[in-house]
Order: sequence, then structure tokens, then C-alpha cells
Amino acid sequence: MALIDLSAPIVNSPPGTPEPLRTEIAFSDHAAGAAIVEQRFGVPARLLRNEEGWATEDFLRFGTHNSTHVDAPWHYNSTIVGELAQTIDELPLEWFFAPGVVLDFSSRADGEVIDETDLKQELKRIGHRLGEREIVLLRTGRDEFLDAPDYMVRGPGVSPGATRWLFERGVRVMGIDAWGWDAPLNLQAEQARAADEPGIFWAAHQADLPYCQIERLANLGALPPTGFQLACFPLRLIGGSAAPARVVAIVPDS
Repeated sequence: MALIDLSAPIVNSPPGTPEPLRTEIAFSDHAAGAAIVEQRFGVPARLLRNEEGWATEDFLRFGTHNSTHVDAPWHYNSTIVGELAQTIDELPLEWFFAPGVVLDFSSRADGEVIDETDLKQELKRIGHRLGEREIVLLRTGRDEFLDAPDYMVRGPGVSPGATRWLFERGVRVMGIDAWGWDAPLNLQAEQARAADEPGIFWAAHQADLPYCQIERLANLGALPPTGFQLACFPLRLIGGSAAPARVVAIVPDS
């Protein structure tokens, strides 16, 4: 079998990345580790292998949504279907290891909406009928722009109706290789202000459904449409709206 990594790399953000989206990591090498060993434990570097101590890294800035991550219902609203929304640590582990399905919308323009009819047509094209708890991944190809300053304003978005249609078929985890599941927020904001009504901005997120999204995926083009298992376990962050995940597809040998 092949293991295909679908996670974006975690690196220091390039110049121009908007402040709320920045990741900052401090790297400490083996020489610095040796100095810490001598300072804290009184053991000089000559008593260490190659006179080296431990290498370490510190996250100076790392939001739970700033890498490949899984959103919990708590991210969308405080209540879902009239009940307190679940945080990321409260969700069943079974949701995060299941058969995967890739639907290809890489030809769609930025801001274009993917609706229920589009999902049905793509499922028909690949000859697949959705099963209970399958994980549905939407390929947009926008992982090409992971390091671009305008990454968050690229990609099509999924409509609330399409999201609900997936949920009604037993899908509890849905993913996309763009910054977000909804259309770019700048476009939705413009539409919401023009219409002056709720239900437009962040509409798929706030569809009042207890489901999860995987956002900022990468490498979906390396997957077949079906026939693989997906592991996408989020970190166990108590009370979190989301958590980073190492998302891996397990593809059997053909």
C-alpha cells in the first residue's frame, strides 16, 4: 500500500502573509542544546556525543487554523441544532478514520459556488454512491498557492445546501484543499453587505450542522477518486474550535 501525505508543511510564514494567518517558529540547534545542558545540569559539552545537546523548536505563533486542520462544530456557532456545539476533543475518533472520496472541482473559478447538483454530477462521473461516514474531499487545486499572500481569497466554495446534502447522506467529515470550505470571505462579505441579510457570509460553516471540515489540504491530485482509507485525527485540544491534523491517505497497491 502507499501512504500519501495530504497535509500542508508547517513552516515559518513567508513575507506578506496577513498577520492573523502567520506561523512563527523558533529553531534551536544542538550547540544551543549543549549550552542548556551545561547550564541546567552542570554537564559540559565534552561529555555529550559529538559535544551536542538536544535540538528543539518553539511555536511563537501558531493558530489552530493556520495549518492543515480539522474544524469542530464549536468553530461555527456556540449551539448547533439547539444544543451546545461540540469542541474538537468531544468528537468520535471513528469519524477520523474512514473510506475517502475525492471529487474534482479544480476547473472551478475563484468564488464559484459548488452546489448539490455539482456534487451529484461529480459522483455520477466517478461512478460512486456515498456510504455512511465516508470522508468527502473536494479538490480545487488551490494548494498550489499555499505560500501565496492571497491564498485565503482563492478557490471556489461549497454552498450550505451542498453541505447539508452530504450530511444527510451520513458524511460527518468533509475536506477541501483551499483556505476554507466557504467561498473566499472577501467575496461573501461583499455579497452580505449588498443584500444586508444573514445567511450569506460564512453560510456553509453556519448551516447549523454538527459536522467537521478539514481545511488547507494538499496533494489531493495524487489520490484516486475512491478505494482508499483516510486518517485525519486532530490533536486532542481540550475545548478547541479546531486542531491541526496529519492527514494521510492509505491507498492499496493496484
